[in-house]
Amino acid sequence: MSGHTERDFETAIEAGLISAGGYRVLLVAEKYQTGFDQPLLQTMYVVKKLAGVQAVQTLSRLNRMAPGKARTFVLDFANEEEDIYKAFKPYYETTPIGENASPQDLSRLQHKLLEWAIFAPDDVNAFAEVWYRRKRDHSATDHRLMNAVLDRVVERFLTKESEEQDEFRGLLTAYRNLYAFLSQIIPYQDSELEKLYAFVRNLIAKLPPPGDGQAFTLDDEVALRFFRLQQMTEGSIDLSHGEADPLKGPTDVGTGGGTDEEVALSSLVDKLNERFGTDFTGADQLFFDQIRASAEEDEKIVEAAKANNLENFSSYLDRMLDELFINRMEGNEEIFSRVMTDKAFRSAAHEHLAGEIFRRVRGAEARG
Repeated sequence: MSGHTERDFETAIEAGLISAGGYRVLLVAEKYQTGFDQPLLQTMYVVKKLAGVQAVQTLSRLNRMAPGKARTFVLDFANEEEDIYKAFKPYYETTPIGENASPQDLSRLQHKLLEWAIFAPDDVNAFAEVWYRRKRDHSATDHRLMNAVLDRVVERFLTKESEEQDEFRGLLTAYRNLYAFLSQIIPYQDSELEKLYAFVRNLIAKLPPPGDGQAFTLDDEVALRFFRLQQMTEGSIDLSHGEADPLKGPTDVGTGGGTDEEVALSSLVDKLNERFGTDFTGADQLFFDQIRASAEEDEKIVEAAKANNLENFSSYLDRMLDELFINRMEGNEEIFSRVMTDKAFRSAAHEHLAGEIFRRVRGAEARG
């Protein structure tokens, strides 16, 4: 719809001009998750995590009446029923109000940030002197001056331990979010808080990302080739029971992030069934147990596990998997066919096998 206005786009939906293979489909990233009032929307496929008011606003895009629209349908690939219940419960009948965010919270966060001695008021003022110059666009010299201030702060940040970096980053994010929230409803007269907000916002962008800094990319290694749609249960989320968590402003400070979940090899079949919609049973687990046992008897694989970290060992094992699978082909031809033709399935099995073999070999070495 390049060259058209947003209203043209919405009119096209109503006219049924957006079509793909006979099905009228709207792919949404974020823009149309909230504030988009289109009564014709009837079905929603959810492939991202939703929480709090975002979940309520997103799923409520379907709650509009239209001629011939008798029911709505949501197929959710990313969220648990309990999480959606928690999101909607505070808005069912009564809405309990918890702790409110206040301007005093900003001052407390400002004090906590300065206590770290990673930056000082002089750094904030030096940055603000350039940032708030009366000109439409910053010059190249202006950018060099501001980056010089931020780079010195980043150098001090990098001298801290990983846990301390996470805590400090959490405080920065909390200040940025709280100021952005409160500034919409409170006219601030404190220029120091405003200057710190501009400084923090730019500093966060300069800090190295948490963890090893490597973005997780799938490239062309994972592709959907097989799928099965199966209705496991049908029902509704009953909001009439239970207590609602109170709503509150953005007062919490946290540093938590996503963590990888280790899965024992004994539950690998269950995980593969859950992820790929297969029907492998406990007896099929023997195939993977045999693969693991064969690998642990291979001297080259054992030496590779002892001499490398998990990432390098996993790469080595990937080159050996075909031979391991072929040697056990007669044990389970169905699984063998799947791992040899479905890259995503093979990748999932390989990941768990590599982790289990690596831990068992290293554990045996430590015990010896």
